[in-house]
Amino acid sequence: MKNGFVRLSLLTTFLFFSELLAAQNAGDDGSRLFVTILIILVVLIGFVVIIQVADNLLRIEAKKTGADRSGANFSVFPGLSEFFAPKLANFVDESRTYVLTKGHDINLEGDAAADSSTPSVTRYALQPPNFVGMSPIPKLMVEVGDSVKAGDPIFFDKKTDAVKHVAPVSGEVIAVNRAAKRSIAEVVILADKEMSYRKYDSFDLEAGSREELVNYLLDSGVWPFIRQRPYNIIADPNVVPANIFVSTFDTAPLAPNLNYIVQGKEDAFQKGLDILRMLTLGHVHLGLNANEDTPPAAAFTDAIGVEKHWFHGQHPVGNVGVQIHHIAPISSNDKVWTMGVQDVITLGKLFTEGKYDASRIVALTGAELNNPSYVNTYIGANIGDLVAGNLKEGNSRLISGDVLSGEQKSQDGFLNLFDDQITAVEEGNYYEMFGWLLPQKATPTISGTYPSFGDVKYTADTNTHGEKRAFVVTGQYESVMPMDIHVQHLMKNIIINDFERMEGLGIYELVEEDVALCEFTCTSKQPLQQILRQGLDTMREDG
Repeated sequence: MKNGFVRLSLLTTFLFFSELLAAQNAGDDGSRLFVTILIILVVLIGFVVIIQVADNLLRIEAKKTGADRSGANFSVFPGLSEFFAPKLANFVDESRTYVLTKGHDINLEGDAAADSSTPSVTRYALQPPNFVGMSPIPKLMVEVGDSVKAGDPIFFDKKTDAVKHVAPVSGEVIAVNRAAKRSIAEVVILADKEMSYRKYDSFDLEAGSREELVNYLLDSGVWPFIRQRPYNIIADPNVVPANIFVSTFDTAPLAPNLNYIVQGKEDAFQKGLDILRMLTLGHVHLGLNANEDTPPAAAFTDAIGVEKHWFHGQHPVGNVGVQIHHIAPISSNDKVWTMGVQDVITLGKLFTEGKYDASRIVALTGAELNNPSYVNTYIGANIGDLVAGNLKEGNSRLISGDVLSGEQKSQDGFLNLFDDQITAVEEGNYYEMFGWLLPQKATPTISGTYPSFGDVKYTADTNTHGEKRAFVVTGQYESVMPMDIHVQHLMKNIIINDFERMEGLGIYELVEEDVALCEFTCTSKQPLQQILRQGLDTMREDG
């Protein structure tokens, strides 16, 4: 746009001087015309210069204050995005909407149907590796053979002994499974047929102080659901967060519909938000989905005491990290907390029902399932029990979570604490002769190698379609990253342990799920999530 003004000025100057040469033959009239044209040119050029300087100053100030992260156009000239902006539904508050243009949706076969069942699950487990930064061998408070109620303490981290990790179900502790160097991988509970719950003293929210509330949450076992950024660790009880963030939708492949999950739990969700509001001096921010033609669940849109923000775009727009980046970016000195929707419900039920309710609605998804659907269960359920009789014959991979950021599990494994999805996909352990040079079936990709038309859903497998290669600059990460972060430069500086540049390039704003799509697009087949966690752990340990 600016170059257009410059060219227009030059063209106008040329035309005026052409007219001037023709007019000079007219004597005095030509002289007066020359003066007039000269004045017009000076005014026009001065006007263009002033507009350009003002435009530059606006952009610099917006970048300095971070206001440009909102996606708004801080320029006196309209941008192309304003002419081609998506049409938002009537229920969306456009003044609080962030339209993100970068990202990519991976449409896979195997969406969960909107109906639920309750499978017979006999074993549940608490898994210390689910908690970032926890000691490999936490202090156990139970032994094999002990009987526990839902909410009874099972173990605590020796570094933060105030944070109790509690049983999701009642039953008998039947195993303490260990991994390398005798680290504790799982504490397994054989569930009772009828659930019994630990009794809690009631807490007076009006009379109690914030410190008393924190102690109550620590003792009850719900505190580990609150995660802190940077690093995505369990929230520090001694910290007062700047803000707390909750995303009410998930855009990952085959992700569960949180509008369906929250049905019937509206009171508990609102109570959970009320509790979170008492834990921060800032705001509780709620991320709402502006992608659909129908409004989100009333539990989300009618929530009170929170700041609501609408987000429109492709994955990873539903990630709470992306939403934090655009609402209130964090730095090394900031501490913000996050919670998932079902975690907020568990927090709320502690006060509405007086018990630790670790129940979860889990989406069973993927093309390798006979009947993708939702199931009612509890945290840490045995995966084999959840998919029993529902898995197709063949060589399948079971994932706790989604295909981008989930963890591979065996049927004897257990659902991770923060996951509300199991994905079953075909194993891709085959060799592709000549790779993409030969005709193949449609494959999810961001490239134009396999063009698709319309709303195509893919049946994907786990084949990486190539080996690990040189870490080259391609620009692919930036094409799908809706955050003002140069992922490729960040990853290379993590590898060489350049602390200053890691911090300057925005490592504190990221966790693994935020770069999972970049890893999917990576021509070099680099394990970006693993590299990022390595960098985050290094920064955290360095202090």
